[in-house]
Amino acid sequence: MHIKEITYQFRRDFKAIYECEHCNQLQDGGGYDDDHYHQKIIPKMKCQNCGKKAGEAYIPAIPQYPEGYQI
Repeated sequence: MHIKEITYQFRRDFKAIYECEHCNQLQDGGGYDDDHYHQKIIPKMKCQNCGKKAGEAYIPAIPQYPEGYQI
């Protein structure tokens, strides 16, 4: 899964539309805009349609604010 579009964000919490790299299925979900979430959590998300996770080619997004930055 990867983030196709962030639909709402308040500080580091966000809601987004995720897209599967394998079957292009879209699904709504939430998240937290930090390095850990982008690098560790999103690649392990399973698609509800095909059940696959992100492949080796997954490139994590960069958080809007740097680590340690107080919002």
